[in-house]
Amino acid sequence: MSKLAQDEEELIARSQRGDVAAFNQLVLHYQQIVYGAVYRMVGNADVAADVTQDAFFAAFRNISSYHGGASFRAWLLRISSNLACDHWRRVRRHPAESLEYLTEEDETPSPEILGALASTEPADNPEEMLLTLELQDIIQQGLEKLPLDQRVAVVLCDVQGLSYEEVAESTQTSIGTVRSRISRGRARLRIYLDQHRELLPRNYRLT
Repeated sequence: MSKLAQDEEELIARSQRGDVAAFNQLVLHYQQIVYGAVYRMVGNADVAADVTQDAFFAAFRNISSYHGGASFRAWLLRISSNLACDHWRRVRRHPAESLEYLTEEDETPSPEILGALASTEPADNPEEMLLTLELQDIIQQGLEKLPLDQRVAVVLCDVQGLSYEEVAESTQTSIGTVRSRISRGRARLRIYLDQHRELLPRNYRLT
């Protein structure tokens, strides 16, 4: 076991004994990850900040229920994605449109495009940073066109890097359902990006 994993285990154990300072260290480590995922799901910075805060409050209240198995990150993302979905359903009360016409092929946008969403490293130069920000804005617009269940699955898998098994655990669904949602979400996102290819930075335009 790595030292990082050992340190996290110790912080979790201390948090389960009510040590707020230990839990705050976990918050510092995971807050950007959780906020980034929630923002991709709700599409609003202020709402994402509120949901992220609520997620960590909920995590601290329920941390005694965490017994390992799934990664702590996946556990946090399950809590935060559930709260994001709750918010979305409150303010967007309409059924998700049918996507039966979309392909079932597991065709994903290019690794470079999805990698731009997950990137947290500063760009080497201002021009590259601007292009990355522009790309992220366009992908975010595409994500917001997805039905909520597909958006959550794509964000957790392709942006946050969870495995299908971890996404299934986080969303409390079967792996088959996760595969279907990701496949449909990726297909719809690809269609959106293809329809708006003129807005993409030149290096990221789909062929």
